[in-house]
Amino acid sequence: MHRYFTDQRHEALRRRVRDFAESEIRPRIAEMEAARTVCHDLSRLIARQGWIGATVHRAYGGMGAGHLAKTLIIEELSRVSGAMGAMAQASQLGAAKIIHFGSEEQKKTWLPAIAAGECLPTIAVTEPQSGGHVLGMTSRAVRDGDDYVLNGRKIYVGNSHVGDLHGVVMRTGEGSSGLSAFLVEADRPGVRVGEQRQAMGLHGFGFGELFFDNCRVPAANLLGQEGDGLSVAYSSSVLYGRPNLTAVSLGIHQAVLDETSRFCAERERYGKPLAHLGNIKIKLGRVQSRLLTARLAAYHAVHLLDQGLPCDAELMNAKLVNVETALESARDAMDIHAACGLFTDRPVERYLRDAHHICAPAGTSDIQLLRLGELALGTAKGEWSGRLSHLVRREPPDPEEDDRATDTPEPAVAGRRTSLLRERAQLQPTG
Repeated sequence: MHRYFTDQRHEALRRRVRDFAESEIRPRIAEMEAARTVCHDLSRLIARQGWIGATVHRAYGGMGAGHLAKTLIIEELSRVSGAMGAMAQASQLGAAKIIHFGSEEQKKTWLPAIAAGECLPTIAVTEPQSGGHVLGMTSRAVRDGDDYVLNGRKIYVGNSHVGDLHGVVMRTGEGSSGLSAFLVEADRPGVRVGEQRQAMGLHGFGFGELFFDNCRVPAANLLGQEGDGLSVAYSSSVLYGRPNLTAVSLGIHQAVLDETSRFCAERERYGKPLAHLGNIKIKLGRVQSRLLTARLAAYHAVHLLDQGLPCDAELMNAKLVNVETALESARDAMDIHAACGLFTDRPVERYLRDAHHICAPAGTSDIQLLRLGELALGTAKGEWSGRLSHLVRREPPDPEEDDRATDTPEPAVAGRRTSLLRERAQLQPTG
């Protein structure tokens, strides 16, 4: 499967990410699990590798490597830490809105900063009362001269506590054409990040609340046209959210198999390794089979996306299959570990907790099934992958190039983005 969808450059990228994850992330896992809070410095370190810019065009300093390369990056980070895989995917999702809806000036200002790891973007859509019903949002942006004034509250914002640039969708009118999207710097007056709440898993990653209280942003920060907010939200979720979360599930699933196979080879029962028992081999076989099927669904979907082909069904199915099979395999792993799996000195219980976090974002499994059913009936309202068919396949970076595979941005662009960021990244606390 790897050989069909990936070439040597993809696999070289995979090795670089895997080596980084083993050397830089794995030693920090115990600390993140104990602290159960956002790990600012590790998030910044990952960003500085250039991997957030996987789908950013090289003209803007990105890797220009495409969605399959992005999947490999998230998968390998998640194989070691679901939290850091989630961190990377959330900012890659945040970059999508600028890639597809940003003006040329917005792209020149922000994409080089994102690609260089100087800016971690987010996307903020969900609200407490409307949940996944995007059209039910009530937060508002009102035009006032050359500015918009934003008021409202967003929840479950990936990278809320480490993000530098929020992509915020708010109401500017009524109905489906009454939503608009804005770029809002995290340190802009009127923006406040809510207190981080402890969660079941993904310790080290933050997905919290943002409050907007008479936050004034220039009209130039509008993404696309007024009324494009629904397209920004839906396309980002479908084309980035689903495949990104698929990749997180895939990495966790691989970790489940690796750890459980190792445990079965080391632990003895009846004078022989646990792996010699027939029922154990059958359970491991099921995990292996699920993983192969899940990876095939994941790689196939993003391969089509890189070709610019309609693939909404494949993206939905990839998330559905990967989320459900990762959970099934994690439960099987817990059965095999028995009481040993209940203690935190082994990572299998962490994998189960982390896997549960991937279910709801970008649509639960029931939502994926509902949309797939609509496609089968011919009642779906069009395909986002088809509407943005200008997506083209990008070659992954040559392994001889710098790991970030980025070009040096023009000095004027670099100076402008540094001014806009206001050196916020350097002011973040560590740990």
